[in-house]
Order: sequence, then structure tokens, then C-alpha cells
Amino acid sequence: MRFTSEQRLDDGVLEREFTLGEIPGTLWTPESTAPVPLILMAHNNGLPKSQDRLVARGRHTAANGYAVATIDAAECGDRPRSAAGEQTRTDLRRAMQAGEPVDEIFESLVGPLVENAVPEWRTTLDALLALPEIGGPVGYSGWMALGIRLAVVEPRIAVAGFFAGGFVPRAQREEARQVTIPLLLLLQWDDEGNPRQRALDLFEAFGTKEKTLHANMGGHTGTPWFEGEDANRFFGRHLK
Repeated sequence: MRFTSEQRLDDGVLEREFTLGEIPGTLWTPESTAPVPLILMAHNNGLPKSQDRLVARGRHTAANGYAVATIDAAECGDRPRSAAGEQTRTDLRRAMQAGEPVDEIFESLVGPLVENAVPEWRTTLDALLALPEIGGPVGYSGWMALGIRLAVVEPRIAVAGFFAGGFVPRAQREEARQVTIPLLLLLQWDDEGNPRQRALDLFEAFGTKEKTLHANMGGHTGTPWFEGEDANRFFGRHLK
């Protein structure tokens, strides 16, 4: 892991950009004399790690006493896109504009994104836990499809907060039954891109006995500010 830049923010959080092989990432750490818990914060379906909402969440969470890391996994952010992936995105836009069914197109897009992202996140986790300022345990926050797979294959993840839950590939819907760590699911009731019933069905399918659903009125980007505070309390119960 090589740090390429750093800045100290007004709230004392240290923000550092890093590279790990071909993987670019951002790490936020609070002012602390002891190692702090780590939260992996993932964004959805090819969006960049520099997305304003993700950066704001990362900084806010770090200010509450956590190390927070995010990366641009394969085909996310500014990393190279495959020809097959770009064609699938074109097909998806065309189908949505025409009002055609999109489930199978989503499947062919999101499934490979998850498969390619998981090894890179696990490599990043190895490098992060080797840093002296970071200790365990580890939490996950963000993209549900990726989080389900990580929760199943990565035993170091002790707790997870998932967003939305609209399109999750069939493989991860099946894997949800194997997820046994504590979960918090945030659902926007009127999310235009995430069918409500599909998210509710997935919440019911999770195998864990400790799961909480927070549903709020509004569209995809309308999550109330106080959910960030609730998420910090949720992670605090399990990571501190």
C-alpha cells in the first residue's frame, strides 16, 4: 500500500489517498492514540469513490472514531471498463428508456462486478489491517450485493449496514441465507430504482437473527441525515 496524498480535515480526521497495485482508494482515520475499528465503505455499481455522498459518509463516520476505507474496484470510478461491460450498460440504458424488462441485463452487469470486486476488497482489507493505526473488528457499509458476498466469504467482517437492496443478483439472493452477522438495512420507501418488495423479501431471507430495517419515505438519495447517527450507534454496539 502506497499513500499518495494526505490532508488533515477541520474535524481532525486524516484523509489519505492510496494505491495498492492497480487499486486506488481513500482512507479516513480519526485522531486517536490507540488502534481503531475499521469500516469498509463500498459504493454501488461502478460509481466513483469520490462521489460526494460517499465522501461525506466516510468523513462523518471517521470523525466518530472509526478508520474508514473505500476503493474503486475493477470497472468502478476511473478504472478501465471492459468492452462487454460497456455494451451491457448501453443495453441497460436503452431498455430502461424503452420501458422494457431489465432484470437479465442487470444480472449480466452486476454479477461480474461483484465477482471482480470481492478479491480486491479482500486484498485491501489485508493491507489495511497491517497498518498500526487500525485494529479489529471490521464492519461493512454500503452496496448490498457486494456486502452479501463479502459477509459470506470474509470471516473478519463482524457487522454490516446495507443500503437499498433493489437489484441483487440471484447468486447473492441465495447467499443471503448464509449471512449470520448483525445487519442494519436502510430502505427508501419510494426509491425509483429499487423495488420495495424485492428489498423486503431480501431482508426476510437473511439468515441472521439480529437484523434491523429502517424505512423512510422518499427517493433514492433522500435518506434522512439522522440515519447516519443511527448507523454510528449500530456500529458502535458491535465494533467498540
